[in-house]
Amino acid sequence: MITIIDYDMGNVGSIKNMIEYLGFADVEISSDEERILKSTHLILPGVGSFDEGMKNLEERGLDKIIRKYALELKKPIMGICLGMQLLGNSSEEGVKPGLSLIDFHNIRFRLDQGLKIPHMGWNTIKVKKTENPLLKELDDDYRYYFVHSYHAVTNDLNTIILTAEYGYEVVVGINEGSVYGVQFHPEKSHKFGMKLMRNFLEIVNV
Repeated sequence: MITIIDYDMGNVGSIKNMIEYLGFADVEISSDEERILKSTHLILPGVGSFDEGMKNLEERGLDKIIRKYALELKKPIMGICLGMQLLGNSSEEGVKPGLSLIDFHNIRFRLDQGLKIPHMGWNTIKVKKTENPLLKELDDDYRYYFVHSYHAVTNDLNTIILTAEYGYEVVVGINEGSVYGVQFHPEKSHKFGMKLMRNFLEIVNV
């Protein structure tokens, strides 16, 4: 069972449709603890603000469930867009602590080249960890769809698996253990997103 977490913050229908299109029929959208913990793969989507996202997770008890899934069961989980940002410690966008599954902080873009915030539209990626299972057969020509005003900053370079250029090099993919995050939207990125999503769903428990 593949579970997409339902906490009223993401485009869950599009993600489910992509997974089913890829041939993975056993997928559902849920906030039920038992079903989440039984899942083989967990997806944390997200569109909106950091504090609202954490508030919605906490009110449903999902923050504790996600931590148990990732830290105790050590099964694959992937955060998408805001979902990736919530995997970190905190964000300049709000005051709430994040899930702290990976040691990073989110900051607002520091742009002085006349570029607009949010970073919105298609952009190519730079693969930093070619051996990472999420990035299997991906290359630097792959393009993904972005909509974000904040991005991850980490002192642990080993957790960075993807970057993109928008005024400067920005972390857009991160991984530690069974926890993965991507800043872009695979579900809006056509064949490039389908390849990455398939890679994630083929990852076995670490």
